[in-house]
Formats: sequence, C-alpha cells, structure tokens
Amino acid sequence: MYLQHFGLAQYPFSLTPNTRYFIKLPSHQQAFNMLIEALQGDSNFSKITGEVGTGKTMLCRMVLNSLEAHKDKYVTAYIPHPILSEEGIMHALAEELAINPDTNISYYELLKLVTQELLRISANDKSVVLFIDEAQAMPEETLEALRLLTTADSKHGNHLQVILFGQGELDELLEQPILRELKRNLSFEFELPALDRGGLEAYVEHRLVKAGYNGSHMFTEIALDLLLEGSRGIPRVINILAHKSLLVAYGKNQHVIDKIHILAAIRDTEFASTPKNIR
Repeated sequence: MYLQHFGLAQYPFSLTPNTRYFIKLPSHQQAFNMLIEALQGDSNFSKITGEVGTGKTMLCRMVLNSLEAHKDKYVTAYIPHPILSEEGIMHALAEELAINPDTNISYYELLKLVTQELLRISANDKSVVLFIDEAQAMPEETLEALRLLTTADSKHGNHLQVILFGQGELDELLEQPILRELKRNLSFEFELPALDRGGLEAYVEHRLVKAGYNGSHMFTEIALDLLLEGSRGIPRVINILAHKSLLVAYGKNQHVIDKIHILAAIRDTEFASTPKNIR
C-alpha cells in the first residue's frame, strides 16, 4: 500500500512479532539480561508479566533465539497455547523433545518417558528450558504437574527450567494454594512496563529505520505526544495507531505524520484512549 510512498522496504508496524524489530529499551534489556542470568544460575521457574501488547512474546523469542545459539548448553521447548491438562502438557513437551510415544500410552508411562529424556539430556550437561506463552491460561493442576516434573532427582543440576510469560492474571493464578510451592520456586520475576515518551520515540524511530526508512523525522513532536496518549505506551497499540496514521497520510498524499493523522487513527480504533488535551 504505502511502502513506496514513504520509502519503506517493509511495513514497520506489523503486529507479527519479528525479532528483527526488537529494540533494546532499558526495561526489555533488563528483563532479557536477568532471564539469561537466572537460567545460568540453574533457576527452576522464572516469570515475566505485562499487559497485552507490552512485548512479552517478542522478549520470549529473543531469549529463545539466544539459547538456540548455544545448543551445547541448552535444549529449548516452546508451548504457545497452554490451555492443556496435565496429560496434554506432557504430550506437548514430549513432542518438543522429539519423543514419539504410542497414542494409547498411559499418563504414568508418558511421564516416565519425559522424565527419562530430561535426565538423559541433563547427563549430557545440558538443560531443557521450557518457554510457556500466555501462561495465565494454564489450569492450576497443569502448572503443578510441571513443578513436580522439575523435582526429579538429577546429579547434574536442574534438568528442566521453566519461563512463564503471561498477563497480570498469572500473578492471581499463582496465589492459589495448590501452587504455593511453585511460587516459592520463582527465582526471577519481572513486569514489563508501558513505554514512556522517550521510549515511544525511540521505538517508532527504530522500527522505521529497520523497515528501510532513511529520511528525516516522519512523526512530528505533537504526533508522538498524541500517539503516547492514544496507545497508553503499549507497543501493540502503538503499532496499530502508527500503521493507521500512515494509511491516512498516504490517502492524503502527505509524507509527514502530524496531529490530524494520529487523531484519525485514534477515532478509528475502539480500544485507543482519547487524548485529554488536544493542541
């Protein structure tokens, strides 16, 4: 649509997580560094929370990619839709570990197979790191089954490390009595904040440059101010509003994003916040 008009090679504000667009904002970089440190310290469970659209999945993929570059130390597993029973989560983990159990296997036998594979990997001085996205959707019993799996005896350190990524409801879930021990085993917790004004400007500029833009500032100062108000600093909402504002400017054959374009995008987006003071 507007790529040639703005001198772009790619759409800069796509909603699909792409590690190419990861920006090392202080909060996200801090979370990344501390997760890596927690894993190196043989943590059992780590937890990252944040509102919808704050960049949890992007952070998850960045850590996952980092570990996959060290296959001599880590075996990674990723479960993005964890609304699973205890048996379901074991089947999912078995698939990630390339275990192919019989379809009619009992839960006990499946658990034994998974545990044996985890211990075999551990005996080779590697650790399995399980990434669970949208963890707030997991049943309590399934989370507890994972905790019990981490307690299997190993002479080579933690054989299974789990990173939970979820919305704020994950904190409420972990308050349930059945998950008391899991909560005690959390070695690292971090809540991803919304972006402030400086973070938003850096975020927008970074994505434009990564998409091939080499012109001067595309967004005016007031446009960025309104974008912050309308998005509440949530990266996913920033992307939606920024993309719509580019469409509006393209339709008017304009090349600079100003107040009128952002306001049009906000009016067209039901969940955007209406700015209080419009200059």
